[in-house]
Amino acid sequence: MKINRIQLNCRRDTAFGGELGADPVLLLFRSPVMYMDSGESLRTDGASVALLTSGYKQSFRPLKGKSLRYDLVSFRTSAADRQYIASMNLPQDIPIELKDDFVISGALRSMQSQSMHRGKHFSEFMELSMRTIFIAMSDAAEDIPPSPEERIPRYGELVKLRRNIYDAPVNSWSVDEMCEDMQISRTYFHRLYFAAFGVTFRQDVIESRLLRAAELLKDTDKSVAEIAVDCGYDSESYFMRQFKKHKNCTPSEYRRRALSPDEQ
Repeated sequence: MKINRIQLNCRRDTAFGGELGADPVLLLFRSPVMYMDSGESLRTDGASVALLTSGYKQSFRPLKGKSLRYDLVSFRTSAADRQYIASMNLPQDIPIELKDDFVISGALRSMQSQSMHRGKHFSEFMELSMRTIFIAMSDAAEDIPPSPEERIPRYGELVKLRRNIYDAPVNSWSVDEMCEDMQISRTYFHRLYFAAFGVTFRQDVIESRLLRAAELLKDTDKSVAEIAVDCGYDSESYFMRQFKKHKNCTPSEYRRRALSPDEQ
């Protein structure tokens, strides 16, 4: 592993990223940082460390009105180095939040000090220091709570099912049919669904229908009976009871308030 440069105690007020160069970069952020992950804007709350791969497209921004404080190491890797980094299963191109930065910041300070002297064991010292940093990063990454995809079996199928429920609330949505499609028991299905979304399958079906009913009451002149059918209800009276229970008003009252907001 060849160290290109080490810069400590850096500070800037603007976003940066691609201008760091083509080689891998390790960044120790000493202040909160904004970044993107899967199209979502996220932020860290304290110190964090990020390993940026060659050709990365990530950018990092300081919080509004704040400066970004960070340490930086740019380096080149051999095939053996890349194999070692891969074996650590480190998240790449996104920050890993740290409970404390003592180990990593200490390693970086030692590396900077060694770079000024360059004794006969300089290369070995630098490689061991970087491996120490990777180990600390791996330990910190293991403290990250698992995502729902990792924690909940069949999570992807459940997300697709829930999306379909809200897209087509008029469907009957039989639990037995869902369980048959997924080849699981009713009890297991209900346990997985609640673990994934914090509500029951039945609650989501009801909520999807009432949301659709509210849209139709507000945006169309259909009768309450027609809306009940459009939302999957066989009984108009049952629809009205369920609507009032969850919305605290009748469908007709909801329509009147939606069309005349000044009356609320």
